[in-house]
Formats: sequence, C-alpha cells, structure tokens
Amino acid sequence: MTEKELIKRCCKNDPRAQQELYEKYAPKMYGVCLRYACNKEIAQDLMHDGFITVFSKIGSFRGEGSFEGWLRRIFVNTALGHLRKTDIIGHAAEIEAAGQFGSTEATAVEQMTETELLRCIAELPDGYRAVLNLFAIEGYSHKEIAAMLNISEGTSRSQYLRAKVFLQRLLQKEEII
Repeated sequence: MTEKELIKRCCKNDPRAQQELYEKYAPKMYGVCLRYACNKEIAQDLMHDGFITVFSKIGSFRGEGSFEGWLRRIFVNTALGHLRKTDIIGHAAEIEAAGQFGSTEATAVEQMTETELLRCIAELPDGYRAVLNLFAIEGYSHKEIAAMLNISEGTSRSQYLRAKVFLQRLLQKEEII
C-alpha cells in the first residue's frame, strides 16, 4: 500500500492501516522520543502518546512536505509537552564554565557509534538534552526553541553550551576523547 493510500485509510480509522503505519514508523519515532526522554519507559509512553495524536490529527495532514517530517514534528511536540510539565529548565544542573568543543572532541563524537552517542545524550540533564536535540539534531533556531520551551533565547543558548560542556566532560571521563 502506498503512503497516500495508508494515510487515506488511517483517516477513515481503519485499524489495519493504523497498525501498518505504526509498524512502519514506530522505530524511527521511538528514536526521536528516546532522545528527549530520560529512560526507555518514558520514551515508550511518549511514542504511544504521539501515535494517539497522529491518529486523531491525521486528517489535518495536507500533503505539503513529507509525511515523516509531519510525524516527527508531532513526536517532538509530544516530548516537549512532557518536558514542559516537568519544568526541565528549572531542574537543569549548573555547570560553571560553558566552553566550545574543540576539533578533537568533534572528531571523537563523529567516530562514536549511534548507540554510544545516544547513551551519552541520555545522561544529560533534561533541559540540556532537550535544547541539544532541538538545536543540533532537529535544526531549530534558539528563537524557535525559546518559544517552544517558554524560555528566553539566552537561556536556550546557555543550555546548549552547557550541554556541550557536559558531554565533553562525560566523554573525557569515559576516555572517549
């Protein structure tokens, strides 16, 4: 079944089409949720919440842009909603200095496996992890992140820099760099 047919059938609440859509996109969307969640159980809950939203709003997909991009946005927003409820920025760990990654650290990160990198990102405090994901992975600007998380642009920039320092220290501690 083509993606267009699958979407059309999901709009009609066809359970088989919904199951097919879930099976097709669940692994990627779980990965999105896992990047924002502090553990696998929360990521699983976020993924299920995201699919509930997808199935309730699939009729609003207009076919402009990619369907996967539309899905990703729903899952990112679902994860951000969870993080907003837990006041992620208010509970962020303090780090005194916020430096930049040097070329050695960037090279080390590039050589890490996806599993190693996800594990390190999962160890970040929630606020750092959210801003790092939104800026470095999803490609949002600090202005957009500030609006999404109801924080200032300066806080977004600060959280991003602190996330990089935290990752750098973690990589040094584990002797990856």
